[in-house]
Amino acid sequence: MNLLKALATISSMTLLSRILGFVRDTVIARAFGASVMTDAFVVAFRLPNLLRRLFAEGAFSQAFVPILGEYKTRRGEEETRLLIDHVAGTLALALFIVTLIGVIAAPLVIYLSAPGFAADAQKFDITVSMLRIVFPYIFFISLVAFAAGILNTYGRFSVPAFTPVLLNISMIAGALWLTPYFHPPILALAWAVAFGGFLQLAFQVPFLLKLKRMPRFRLNFRDAGVWRIFKLMGPAVFGVSISQISLVINMIFASFLVTGSMSWLYYADRLMEFPTGMLGVALGTILLPSLSKHYADNANDEYSKLLDWGLRLTLLLALPAALALAVLAVPLIATLFHYGKFTPNDLFMTREALMAYSLGLLGLIMVKVLAPGFYARQNIRTPVKIALATLLVTQLMNLAFIGPFKHAGLALSTGLAACFNAGLLLYHLRKSGIYAPQPGWLRYFAQLALALLSMGGVLFWAMGDAQSWLHMRALDKVLHLSALVAIGASVYFGVLFAAGIRWQDFMKRGA
Repeated sequence: MNLLKALATISSMTLLSRILGFVRDTVIARAFGASVMTDAFVVAFRLPNLLRRLFAEGAFSQAFVPILGEYKTRRGEEETRLLIDHVAGTLALALFIVTLIGVIAAPLVIYLSAPGFAADAQKFDITVSMLRIVFPYIFFISLVAFAAGILNTYGRFSVPAFTPVLLNISMIAGALWLTPYFHPPILALAWAVAFGGFLQLAFQVPFLLKLKRMPRFRLNFRDAGVWRIFKLMGPAVFGVSISQISLVINMIFASFLVTGSMSWLYYADRLMEFPTGMLGVALGTILLPSLSKHYADNANDEYSKLLDWGLRLTLLLALPAALALAVLAVPLIATLFHYGKFTPNDLFMTREALMAYSLGLLGLIMVKVLAPGFYARQNIRTPVKIALATLLVTQLMNLAFIGPFKHAGLALSTGLAACFNAGLLLYHLRKSGIYAPQPGWLRYFAQLALALLSMGGVLFWAMGDAQSWLHMRALDKVLHLSALVAIGASVYFGVLFAAGIRWQDFMKRGA
């Protein structure tokens, strides 16, 4: 399996999903702006997303994929199938219980996660209503992530990568055509989220059937593989929950700021998710199964070389993305969101958050690449300890930055804490002998620095006056921004080529 080709496949599918995600957010911004209703939806939608990352894409995937890979490599067909069936039954039962509790306890959940909303009865009540509608999404999307773990382990990366497109389509349809049928209209978005979760699960079923890995939901609490997964999940849940707790604390801080603060952070975060999804999540997805295979085969040298490949590719693509987000913040936000009720003030407040986030983009992506170095070895404890230290550092920075920088201070804390997290992960990988850098890093750093300086200077000059973007027509903004992206990419990769870097250098085969 060609890992660079697999990365391109996942990234292209993620690109489609992110483009539709921006269309979705543009539609939402045009219809609702940064209003009380939008703040309420952001909170209601984010909480099930946090649980999704905890139960599915976070702790569960980190424990499930390495053990499934071990069964696939070392054990027979029957044992692998039984593991999938028993895990499916146990996970579905746990998710049903969590979903039921969430629906019943929605008022308490909102009071604890966004206490500032309690001062506004209308805002509080609509958030509770939307959370109850959205909460079943956690059941569907967690099973989607379970199915994705199976498909990724067997090298079917494109299907899970395409699946999020369906949620965006559902939400776009809800915002455009269903709002007249609901009061308040924003309830249409909540129903669209719930339906989108079901749609994604239904989409993956035929591919599991074709692979002959469609699970039969059976409970067997004596299955040794299931117990191994849940034992690994224990510290993993704690580790992942630390990062999610940090996000909840950020929401608590933001709920006491001026109306619109949560929406400004949300729109900036959506822009940040573009490179983190296309690169960070994609790299983590393809690295974990191959690293797990190398670990099962005791191929330590190949394990280290694969991590080195991932780090080089991360720097090659993440650094220009971070620089472009900072330099082109106004053009990006103006092109995507500055319509309808999204005001110039919303634009510049979102810019502040985006520029703060961009400082930590490299850290956010590197965490996605470095953490699998531990997970593939079924070592969850080390990342957990690092995550705990990161939580403490994040909250100390929140207290220091929220006063002078308001909502942007929360974004800055998140970004810098991600860099702290990535630094500690890298330190422990090297200290334990898991990762040894390959030769040529100093020359590589010099090549990247030259390309980044060239790209940054050209983009800053070509962007023009920020105020001019407020008055452009939509088509002009799209064309101008597209030209800037093309120019920036051409300069960056052109300089890299002149400095001696070739794509062939990054060709890599996985296990």
